[in-house]
Amino acid sequence: MADPTTTPRSRDRSRPHDIVLWGATGFTGQLVAEYLTRHHLGDAHDPPLRLALAGRNRKKLERVRADLARIRPEAAELPLLVGDSFDAASLDAIAEQASVVCTTVGPYAKYGAELVAACVRHGTDYCDLTGETQFIRRMIDAHQDEAVRTGARIVHCCGFDSIPSDLGTLMLQEEAKERYGAPLREVKFFAGESKGGFSGGTVASMLNLLEEAERDPHVRKVMGHPYALNPDGERRGPDGSDQKGVRYDDDLGMWTAPFIMAAINTRVVRRSNALMGYAYGKDFRYSEVMSTGKGPAGLARAAAVTAGMGGFVAGVAIKPIRKILEDRVLPAPGEGPDAEAREEGFFVVRLLGETADGRKVRGRVEGDHDPGYGETALMLGESAVCLALEGAELDAPGGIRTPASTMGATLIQRLRRAGMVFRIEG
Repeated sequence: MADPTTTPRSRDRSRPHDIVLWGATGFTGQLVAEYLTRHHLGDAHDPPLRLALAGRNRKKLERVRADLARIRPEAAELPLLVGDSFDAASLDAIAEQASVVCTTVGPYAKYGAELVAACVRHGTDYCDLTGETQFIRRMIDAHQDEAVRTGARIVHCCGFDSIPSDLGTLMLQEEAKERYGAPLREVKFFAGESKGGFSGGTVASMLNLLEEAERDPHVRKVMGHPYALNPDGERRGPDGSDQKGVRYDDDLGMWTAPFIMAAINTRVVRRSNALMGYAYGKDFRYSEVMSTGKGPAGLARAAAVTAGMGGFVAGVAIKPIRKILEDRVLPAPGEGPDAEAREEGFFVVRLLGETADGRKVRGRVEGDHDPGYGETALMLGESAVCLALEGAELDAPGGIRTPASTMGATLIQRLRRAGMVFRIEG
């Protein structure tokens, strides 16, 4: 095994694999593997992708590879790498062979730390799907300085949390600068119409976060801090807590309710602003809510969402109830929406921005598959390909980073080409 790098590596595709997909046998991992096989083994827009599949069990990896070969025969030759989430040596052996490690193995707070450490040691770029604020904070504290030295770009939150939020905000800000010569002082994100399902992995991450918060007051503090992911000495700003009740938004003209993913997405957008030298301004404000429609029906939906979310959070916070939900109601790890449900899913996000002097920009982000799985596989897959094939052109140093501050407009263009909507509307 080569010694870990101490200076940023050259991104010249000299390593054996462009992307190693860690967790390829899991529910989401198989979706990402299928997406990369369909769209990037022989993509006319890019050089041939050198993909490898990785996980704990070689026999399961072989079955996944055989399934992929039925989509594209050349997938039968994909290399297979075996490792363990708690075995640093096996993860070092994987990281040193890859330009990018793309991982779907969660909860990341349980299974992700050693892999991040290996990628940092070897200057290997990395992307994941975590929505776990406490895990990201730990990775910043443990690895930011070393990742800067080795050039490893560790990019968390490359799925539904937080690509629409982070890149949607960037899109609006770039439009404002071009149109008005000034950034938007405020951006508001509205999660609108959608259809999708939960997987067992998502549920496991949520429950693990609640269990950590019960045990550790520091985790509770991180979860509640609106600037929890900002760099040291920069954890302050004009934003307060996320919305907790029902409100009417005059700018959108709709009723709104709390959005469960605001707890991670807002922190990611604020970290992006900080990492980009406060390109949006130090007085920038950002918020996320669900939009539930107009009139009495919209109000009723907002009230129902608020009550349902409050009841669920209260329920899972009580250990006996949480145990019953885990055993009898919630999907287990490895389970998730079937292919038909994923194809029928969709999401719509509206973004409203306003400059300091009141000039406005409106935008929209849409996906036409289940947001947590069909579209998330697309978003994570394209993030990994962007880092692997366009990494040398990205103006982003090593560190614990965000999608907007690392891949920015380059990734927006990739996602548009892949079928997502990123559109300025006014």
